[in-house]
Amino acid sequence: MTAPSLPITRALISVSDKTGIVDFCQFLESYNIEILSTGGTAAALRAAGVKVKEVAAHTGFPEIMDGRVRTLHPLIHGGILARRDETSHRDAMTKHGIAPIDLLVSNLYPFEATVKGGGSIDECIENIDIGGPALIRAAAKNHDFVTVITDPNDYRTVMAEMETGVAITKNLRRRLAAKAFARTAAYDAAIAAWFSGVLAEDFPPQFIMSGKLKEVLRYGENPHQQAALYTTEDHREGVASARQVQGKQLSWNNLNDTDAAFELVSEFQAPRFDQPAVVIVKHANPCGVALGATLHDAYEKALASDPVSAFGGIVALNRRLDVSTAEAIAKLFAEVIIAPGADDGALAVLKGKTNLRILLTQTLADPKAPGTVVRSLAGSLLVQTSDRGQVDQKDLRVVTKRAPTAKEWEDLIFAFTVAKHVKSNAIVYARDKATVGIGAGQTSRLDSSRTAAFKAGEAAKAAGDPTSKAVGAAVASDAFFPFADGLMAAVNAGATAAIQPGGSVRDAEVIAAADAAGIAMVFTGMRHFRH
Repeated sequence: MTAPSLPITRALISVSDKTGIVDFCQFLESYNIEILSTGGTAAALRAAGVKVKEVAAHTGFPEIMDGRVRTLHPLIHGGILARRDETSHRDAMTKHGIAPIDLLVSNLYPFEATVKGGGSIDECIENIDIGGPALIRAAAKNHDFVTVITDPNDYRTVMAEMETGVAITKNLRRRLAAKAFARTAAYDAAIAAWFSGVLAEDFPPQFIMSGKLKEVLRYGENPHQQAALYTTEDHREGVASARQVQGKQLSWNNLNDTDAAFELVSEFQAPRFDQPAVVIVKHANPCGVALGATLHDAYEKALASDPVSAFGGIVALNRRLDVSTAEAIAKLFAEVIIAPGADDGALAVLKGKTNLRILLTQTLADPKAPGTVVRSLAGSLLVQTSDRGQVDQKDLRVVTKRAPTAKEWEDLIFAFTVAKHVKSNAIVYARDKATVGIGAGQTSRLDSSRTAAFKAGEAAKAAGDPTSKAVGAAVASDAFFPFADGLMAAVNAGATAAIQPGGSVRDAEVIAAADAAGIAMVFTGMRHFRH
């Protein structure tokens, strides 16, 4: 029988994170609650004047093996696990002198922090808590009669209930128990993930991941869907770790699009690309990407690629936001700006655009860092390693009679880098290290080629080019051209050089078409499908 409310007479306190614990235990002491404690926790409480009974004194058995064994004792676990409504349990407690423990406050050794801090294998293993999870799971299982606290943020909630009568309600005990099991599950998941890393297992027999709720969103992709943002232990710089300094709450679509923009702009780092870069994203696809002599210059070039699609888009920068660039962005309706910092003057310029979200990161993401991509399917998870592939000129094979010029080489590598972040089928036109046309997400590569050519023509018209073509552009394809028609669509749009993975059974046909058109073409041997 679950007790509707539970008075507390004895508490066991054993915490690694001592935030707020002294104040909480002083509160318990004011209600004449006996406090049992261990090691460093007991010392901290005693130093603060809190009366504490050491667990060793309670059990009559000393801590041994450098503290590895101290709470693993029948007088402790019996006091936590005993059901107060079972006669046999009460008889066992009487027979063996087991005193009930009504409240457990325990958080765990800082394993995750040790891993994040670069701890050695031995240090990480020493920070795997054994007694803590055992205590927490025992108390959570027996939450009918025991209250368990694993998060210092819950001290105030428990204190508020106790102030109304020293008893903890069934509803709160159950919520705290659920939180406790989630904490131990996440802790074990972190340990399992670390071991997989140590063993260099990309795909362990049991795939485990956990996330910590950061915020509940207004809604999901559509208003009738619910959504929330969880953070993982990957510690990758990005939208979830960024500091929001302005604007309304981010939506599901904002977060998804901003992540896509930031991942792409993070590709543009020294030594491969050592210039200011700007990425504009709409619906998770880039619509404008450019490098420039200044950030302002890069922004104007990116915007010129497709100013229509840029309306309501996401703007990502690889440099601190400065006043000049902020003034330019202020003329556009943008949903989000994300950058590794911002000047005070730039923030002042944008202050009046109250709905504009501004996110500031500490650094850019590392595009070559290992990571995992997870997608849910019906009743399953689809897991892969992140796309860390990059190409440089030395990696590329010229397959046409004409080799690219120095300028074309730069644009080819730039365009293929952008194509990696465009939904397949992906075609990207670039000139002077700026996109001038992007075809994304079409079911036919020819359709993507035509879309990119149309976009390039519109950009040319806007720039006052009477040819309405991407004359002199480099074209990148995320996968091979299965037929020559997709390549010829680019040639007809004005492209003079092409980059593609190669590997089609019709490669010879496509190469022959490129030679006949007098364009240069290189093969990467690497494709970048993105679905």
